[in-house]
Amino acid sequence: MAQMHEVDFHIYGEDLQFVEVELDPNEAAVAEAGTLMYMEDGIEMETIFGDGSEKKSGFLGSLLGAGKRLLTGESLFTTVFLNRGGGKRKVAFAAPYPGKIIPVNLAKLGGELIAQKDSFLAAAKGVSLGIAFQKKLGTGLFGGEGFIMQRLQGDGLAFIHAGGTLHERTLGPGEMLRVDTGCIVAFQPTVDYDIQMVSGIKTAFFGGEGLFFATLRGPGKVWLQSLPFSRLAGRILSAAAPGGSRDEGSVLGGVGLGSLLGGDE
Repeated sequence: MAQMHEVDFHIYGEDLQFVEVELDPNEAAVAEAGTLMYMEDGIEMETIFGDGSEKKSGFLGSLLGAGKRLLTGESLFTTVFLNRGGGKRKVAFAAPYPGKIIPVNLAKLGGELIAQKDSFLAAAKGVSLGIAFQKKLGTGLFGGEGFIMQRLQGDGLAFIHAGGTLHERTLGPGEMLRVDTGCIVAFQPTVDYDIQMVSGIKTAFFGGEGLFFATLRGPGKVWLQSLPFSRLAGRILSAAAPGGSRDEGSVLGGVGLGSLLGGDE
C-alpha cells in the first residue's frame, strides 16, 4: 500500500463547503479535475493520468489507473498540487453542490473504503482510486450506483462529499439497515451491500420510492446522504417541465421505468 502524505486541513462553511489543505514543502494533494478553489504561491499544479499514487509506475501503470477511473464514470485525469515553496502553503477544494465534506482517515478504516462513484473530492497524495465491482448481479443492475463503485485505498486522509446532510452510522455484526439506493455515500468493505425489492404492489408502484432499496448489513461503518444530487435534479426538472408535479416518484407522477427500478438513481 502506498505511503500517503500527511496533511493538515480545515473545512469551511455549513452547506456550501470547501476544504483548505495545508502542505509542507514537497507534500502534495490529489483532487478531481475542476474542484480547485484557490492555491497559494509556491504550489505547482500538474494534471496526470490516473490517481497519482506512487505504487503505479511507468506509462502502462498510469494508463491502467486512468482506465479504472473511466470505468467508474470519472475523468481520465486527476490533478496533483505539489508544494515547491520553502514553507507551508495552502490549497483549497470546493464541493460541487450543496452538502457536506467529511475527512476520512483510511488508516483507521483498515486502509480501504467503498464509495459512490462521484463522492471523492480530494486526498493526500498516495491514495489509490480503483474500482469495486458488485459481485451480485441484482445489486449491479438495480442498486442505483450501478455495477461499479469506487474503491479508495491508502493510509492517510481522503475527503468525501455528498448532498444535504451526511450521517455516519456504525453497524454491529449482522445488523441490517434498509436505505434508499441514492442515499448511500460510502461504507467499509466489511459491510455487505445488497438490494431488496419493495414488498407489496401498491407500495412498489405508487409509493414514490422505486421498486428496490439497498440493504446494508454490518459489521462496519456506513455514510448516508439526505439529499442525493439525482433527487435534487429530478425535482428541478419535474417542476420545470410543462405540467410538472411534485409526485414524480410514483407511477401517477409520470416517472419512467428507470426511476421505478432504481429509486433516486
